Amino acid sequence: MTFKRPYSAGLTALAVGLFTATAAYAEPTVNKGDNAWMLTATVLVLLMTIPGLALFYGGLVRSKNMLSVLMQVFYTVCIVTLLWALYGYSLAFTGGSDFIGGFSKAFLMGVTPDTKAATFSVDANITEMIYICFQMTFACITPALIVGAFAERMKFAAIALFVPLWVTLIYFPIAHMVWYWAGPDAISDAVKAIAAAGSDAAAKTAAEAKLAEVNADAGFIFKKGAIDFAGGTVVHINAGIAGLVGALLIGKRVGYGKELMAPHSLTMTMIGASLLWVGWFGFNAGSNLEANGGAALAMTNSFVATAAAAMAWMFAEWIVKGHPSVLGALSGAVAGLVAVTPAAGYSGPMGAIVLGLVVGVVCLFFCTVVKNALGYDDSLDVFGVHCIGGIVGAIGTGILVNPALGGTGIMDYTTGKIGDYDFAAQMVSQCWGVATTLVWSGIGSAILYKVVDVIVGLRVNVETEREGLDVTEHTERAYNM
Repeated sequence: MTFKRPYSAGLTALAVGLFTATAAYAEPTVNKGDNAWMLTATVLVLLMTIPGLALFYGGLVRSKNMLSVLMQVFYTVCIVTLLWALYGYSLAFTGGSDFIGGFSKAFLMGVTPDTKAATFSVDANITEMIYICFQMTFACITPALIVGAFAERMKFAAIALFVPLWVTLIYFPIAHMVWYWAGPDAISDAVKAIAAAGSDAAAKTAAEAKLAEVNADAGFIFKKGAIDFAGGTVVHINAGIAGLVGALLIGKRVGYGKELMAPHSLTMTMIGASLLWVGWFGFNAGSNLEANGGAALAMTNSFVATAAAAMAWMFAEWIVKGHPSVLGALSGAVAGLVAVTPAAGYSGPMGAIVLGLVVGVVCLFFCTVVKNALGYDDSLDVFGVHCIGGIVGAIGTGILVNPALGGTGIMDYTTGKIGDYDFAAQMVSQCWGVATTLVWSGIGSAILYKVVDVIVGLRVNVETEREGLDVTEHTERAYNM
């Protein structure tokens, strides 16, 4: 029996050798915990839109338009889901150009339950189908946000045409420009190839060329160095400016500024806002793509920034108007969620609190003083909360990412460590992201509204608007009593 020990040692040595040999060429692994978290996060983001956003918006309009808002939001989720699977994912998240991807994954070609998507850690992937569904929910909620700007007066036929055009020509390119890159695995492999080349000049030159190619395989805004953890530019500025353009082109509601247009159910709005906050943990913490400390940081920031913004809006309104309002606190909470979206995985918790305090006051100012001064009818303050909140968050992210302020810094995957922070350079990068989104979405949306107006008309007539869109557009009532 004495042979057992040397036999066992030999097997151990053989196993170690085989593991070492295969590890260098192993496929990136999929962690079941990360997959489980991303499945959960995806469902949470869907919860944000239906029923969260639908109820939040529905409670803010008059009762005669409640169902119209619910229908607009629900339709948006359904049509964008289909477009995403047909070609949206491919256009947003495959290589092509700086501004748009290609059709290599149209109709989800080549995607199977076994294919993988990169995360932010080398050799740690998630199942690609989960990533597709996760990003799909972002594509769904963004155009759904827009409908709040012109609620109570736009034809459903116009929305039915505008939404697919907008996601195709505005959202998919912006998502590609901000979020598409080759991923950490491709960069790591290229760096390893350079190191492995050693003194072989030809091999080293080829490896360096490959690294340059990998770094060039990214969206326009990504290559400018702008950081956006979960969608300050892609979702909120994008939707907010499109909403403002729509509100201006469609015009004010009949009786705006002369008739009372109070929310018909702040109870519904409270339910919707609360569902938004719950779902937003999937939005922000899910954008980490892994169930690790980065997700915990994003979750923490989503708690504290939201609470800070709600308190800032409420107390500022209390000081200015003499009373705190439920709607103010809810609006502040949403503004905080918007602002912390791009910063969730980059800021420290104390920085997130400061960001929330700032955005609560800034968005209150834009939703009251600026809106009243300019006289535009943004029905549910899409511009004042989402666009302005997104801008504050995007710029603030560039400041709060600074490790000296408790931020995480930005990983340089070519060196494998956090890069040096340069305030001026990062501010320029963030401004590139904000400005590109404003211009692309603002001008592009204006063109699309005009096209839709020519084809089906944008606005219902005065009689239809006065009677309410529920009955006239959908032959239904939200409440039958």
